[in-house]
Amino acid sequence: MRILILGGDGYLGWATAMHFSARGHEVHAVDNYLRRRALAENGTDSLTPIADSLPARAAAWEEVAGYHIGVTEGDLCDWSVTEPLFRDFQPEAIIHYGEMPSAPYSLISREHAVFTQYNNVVNTLNVLFAMRDYTPRAHLVKLGTMGEYGTPNIDIEEGFIDIRHNGREDRLPFPKLPGSLYHCSKVHDSTNIHFASRIWGLRSTDLNQGVVYGIETEETKLDPRFVTRFDYDELFGTALNRFCLQAVIGHPLTVYGKGGQTRGYLNIVDTLQCVELAVMNPAAEGEYRVFNQFTEQFSINELADLVHRAGTDYGYNIRVDHVENPRVEAEEHYYNAKHTALLDLGLKPRYLSETLVESMFSAIERHKHRVITKAIMPRTKWRPEPRVMESIAE
Repeated sequence: MRILILGGDGYLGWATAMHFSARGHEVHAVDNYLRRRALAENGTDSLTPIADSLPARAAAWEEVAGYHIGVTEGDLCDWSVTEPLFRDFQPEAIIHYGEMPSAPYSLISREHAVFTQYNNVVNTLNVLFAMRDYTPRAHLVKLGTMGEYGTPNIDIEEGFIDIRHNGREDRLPFPKLPGSLYHCSKVHDSTNIHFASRIWGLRSTDLNQGVVYGIETEETKLDPRFVTRFDYDELFGTALNRFCLQAVIGHPLTVYGKGGQTRGYLNIVDTLQCVELAVMNPAAEGEYRVFNQFTEQFSINELADLVHRAGTDYGYNIRVDHVENPRVEAEEHYYNAKHTALLDLGLKPRYLSETLVESMFSAIERHKHRVITKAIMPRTKWRPEPRVMESIAE
């Protein structure tokens, strides 16, 4: 199968490119190095040392594994990049990771918010038009986020909900309560993809993914040059990444606020399983389907406790601190999200309690000399202090 991977230089994109390439698919990856530039802007970097460019990574992969990954360095917001990519490669499946993925980054400033919305919404629109015009039978597998739903006080269904109102019934998209301007952009994407499926007959799967953890996959273990990135900074690092790194370097685990914030989680190996299941079991013509992609739910306090217990057994001296929450979010709430579609397709989950030491601590230990400690603590606030204008003396 011809598989186009958007965002192929990223944490999931690179691992996915190798995964499908190793299984005999014709893979082409595109990236404009947005994540690398954003980290440089913030004075940080991936904990794991990754190659200087996507072509360098692809060349190493071909040298060692013997498989070819095609590469395009370019911006999907630029139609002169997107149009020939679809016209010439003629993908049968498009795996779309190619967006700015950080809630804090989207709230640094007006400029960052505008960039986030433009980058994410426009590049996905370009992809949809390219599919319509050049590959109308291709299947789009788009990485969404469980953050689109927010934390409603009802069970979260998989994308749609059956509603009875004033004696009438319909099946409608589940209400969205995004918690950042980044998450708003993902909601816009979902609306646009749903429209393109209904009106143009495109095939699409929206993977509303939880928080991914883990560094190693079957392919990354083959050669040090195949490692994927690991972010721990306040903009791109997840709470679990931050806790594990803090445990290894002897920094207190920093729980934001009360720590009752609950989300879905899954191992990177399970992400590859989920994406492969979606690709190999495509949506029907004109179908827009939503899979909630996670395997377990944890509160931040539960994560901190898991890391504390596992780290203590591993020999670390760990303290847990609660710090002021820079975000505006419910710190204690109901959370029960359905996630049966991928299990029905054959997903075999790995669980955090079984993989924490293997998938996190040991890899962090190898690279802890690369930690930039000033990047760990939060600096970006959802609700900054209002500007005070100085009075002008007459």
